[in-house]
Amino acid sequence: MPFTSSTITRLQGIVDGACADQKTGIPGTTVVIVGKDGKELFAHSSGSRGVDSKEPMSLETVFWMASCTKLLTGIACMQLVHQNILKLDDGDHLEHLCPELRDVKVLRADGSLEDKRKTITLRMLLTHTAGFGYTFFNERLRDWAFPAGVDEFSGRFDDMKTPLLFQPGEGWEYGVGVDWAGIALERATGLRLNAYLQKNVFEPMGITDMSMIPTKSMRSRVAHMHARDHDGSLRRRNHLLRVPLVVDPDDHAQVDQVFNSGGAGMFAKPQEYSKILAMLLNNGTCPRTGAKILPAESVEEMFRNQIPEFPNYSRKSIPASKPELTNPIPQLYPVEGDPPQGWGITFMQSMGGPTGRSKGTGHWAGLANLWWWCDRENGVAGIVCTQILPFADLKVLQLWGQVEAETYKGLKEVN
Repeated sequence: MPFTSSTITRLQGIVDGACADQKTGIPGTTVVIVGKDGKELFAHSSGSRGVDSKEPMSLETVFWMASCTKLLTGIACMQLVHQNILKLDDGDHLEHLCPELRDVKVLRADGSLEDKRKTITLRMLLTHTAGFGYTFFNERLRDWAFPAGVDEFSGRFDDMKTPLLFQPGEGWEYGVGVDWAGIALERATGLRLNAYLQKNVFEPMGITDMSMIPTKSMRSRVAHMHARDHDGSLRRRNHLLRVPLVVDPDDHAQVDQVFNSGGAGMFAKPQEYSKILAMLLNNGTCPRTGAKILPAESVEEMFRNQIPEFPNYSRKSIPASKPELTNPIPQLYPVEGDPPQGWGITFMQSMGGPTGRSKGTGHWAGLANLWWWCDRENGVAGIVCTQILPFADLKVLQLWGQVEAETYKGLKEVN
């Protein structure tokens, strides 16, 4: 059922209010909410394309999706698992595709390196239990890379070649594991990850404005990147994922040099990304085109808790190892009563929460403060998109919570 006019008015007010102050609020955002039938319950843009721009934010604006990319890579990998081309739990198979993983070392707390004792599996990569991290979330890994450093957004494959932070399967750490899953996909299929997604996910769903190599049209609509200073003020900054925006998209030689980051490489219109969420709500079938992207059992597996042995995995604080990229994060999505936490295939599972979402809801984020959720029990999903660094911006977190809470109020009004 569509939202009532009063719900839509309230949602528009929330979004517009968040962008009212262009100096210390949110410069611009797009919010999209969809139902299981693929129809948009709400789609609204507010603010400007950037603090230095007179161009308004619109539904045609393209965002760097950052780690929202991981869900797409997970879907692609699960397609290949269903076809028995990739294997979730066969470490020998994965390390045959990615022989670099055979010799990866484990970085001890004292900075020394030790040999790994287990093979790495695709499931470990997709659930962040292989041991890989991010330098901007982990001080030990950041310091290991000093002074040359590691730039996970350089557009270079070599920046994925970092040591593990623990023995495979013995912990949880958010990092470049899904990038390695994308590399395995490329080697198993002979296709670049972006090309695979276009052919096997986006085209069957009628998705056009989503690519790791933005077209010239998409580039002309890219939202500007911002930094929020300590005093709360906003300023423009250079884009973090620069290479895909400067290569000639029609020059195959240039395009082939760009690393297709399965963890952070996608650019998209939020309305296009919401079609992916609607497909998951509809158990793997695109409700708009009827294309079967995943069998229902594969969707069920993606939304199953993959790490019950780590019920408190995100209750350890995440430091601001690179303060220009992230704020310190005391805990990921705290819920009253501290119920056991879950992680599916590439995303967090909530155990309820204050907004009204169900306990089986999947959700995740992107570094530039983008947030999506997918509640299959209630048949609703949504995404809030901004382009602000550092991560975990309080203003955007408040907007996400308000939008989600109003969504569930709106569902009650029509049910």
